[in-house]
Amino acid sequence: MRQTLRQQLIFDADDTLWENNIYFEAAFDQFCDYLAHSSLSSQQVRAVLDEIELANSKIHGYGSRNFAHNLATCFQHLAERDISEKDMEAVKDFAHAILEQPIELIEGVEDTVAELSERHDLTIFTKGDVEEQRLKIDRSGLGSYFSHSAIVKEKDAPAYRALADERGFAVERTWMIGNSPKSDINPALAAGLSAVYVPHPRTWSLEREDVPEEHPRLLRVGSVRELVDYF
Repeated sequence: MRQTLRQQLIFDADDTLWENNIYFEAAFDQFCDYLAHSSLSSQQVRAVLDEIELANSKIHGYGSRNFAHNLATCFQHLAERDISEKDMEAVKDFAHAILEQPIELIEGVEDTVAELSERHDLTIFTKGDVEEQRLKIDRSGLGSYFSHSAIVKEKDAPAYRALADERGFAVERTWMIGNSPKSDINPALAAGLSAVYVPHPRTWSLEREDVPEEHPRLLRVGSVRELVDYF
């Protein structure tokens, strides 16, 4: 049933509005080819990198610059040869190239947010490097549909409560829309907001968590296009 009252719709950015993780995956594949480990599979290399990223994200946050640092650390751990400065530069360049990738909007996003912005108030809420995320928003061409955007180091329950308080959102009419159980859905529900889970097949492994099978404030949709049926 479509919401008849004006709602506050908070959108995640990466992998909800536009593609993001596919570029990190491509950089990782390049890294694995360059590493050319004699015994570890790409999945095993990924497991080592995940541990490094999990630890470093708490200190340095997210984004391609921090990913470059994490790849370099992983290379230092796993390389089976003497490491040169050229090696370190090459490894970091795999991540730096992510910034040069085009912004590829997910299918149906622009038409959907354009329509929703006529009936509701839209906000972008994303985490990561502020400069990098601002650049993505600008390059996406979607900024005019959103009344506000916020970039934080981590999207946890306190961050959602702070956003709602700062913007004066009524929690009973505020929805977080995103693909990440860890950063979009579960913390928003914990903060007392409602949430719309829009799964993405390539969601980053460290953003995956179980989502409640049933919850009175949770809506599941198959694509962003379906949002216009509910809002």
